[in-house]
Amino acid sequence: MAFDATDRKILMLLQQDSTRTTKELSLKLNLSVTAVYERVKKLEREGVIDRYVAVLNQKKVNRGFVVFCHLKLTQHAKEYLTHFEQEVVRLDEVIECYHVSGDYDYILKIFVADMEEYREFMVTKLTTLKHIGSTHSTFMISEVKNTNVITL
Repeated sequence: MAFDATDRKILMLLQQDSTRTTKELSLKLNLSVTAVYERVKKLEREGVIDRYVAVLNQKKVNRGFVVFCHLKLTQHAKEYLTHFEQEVVRLDEVIECYHVSGDYDYILKIFVADMEEYREFMVTKLTTLKHIGSTHSTFMISEVKNTNVITL
């Protein structure tokens, strides 16, 4: 889908704060409320705007310990991949999961309270899943950049 300058501005403003009203957007863009409303609805209909969410402060909800877990499966058979993916989406601690190329098959981003909770998660949940060959955990020291904004 091709975007004009106004679409790009709308998308940038909504990515920065999706609670902005159509009236607020119209004032920033010097357009009518109706014009902005129609553009936003079109972007939603086209699937450009996928959803609106509230981004929580991990520390305030006691999930400030961030772990990146690299994971290898024992085999790359389709049934192993499918089974693993069906199971990992059920784990609340796993915030993101990516099937990747390279030395590992998956990278998981995990939010827990602390090291103890991570150990408990590994022992009672993650390593009980079938077909896991090995894991390698990396712990976040500090967050340098974390954004959901895609510049167009």
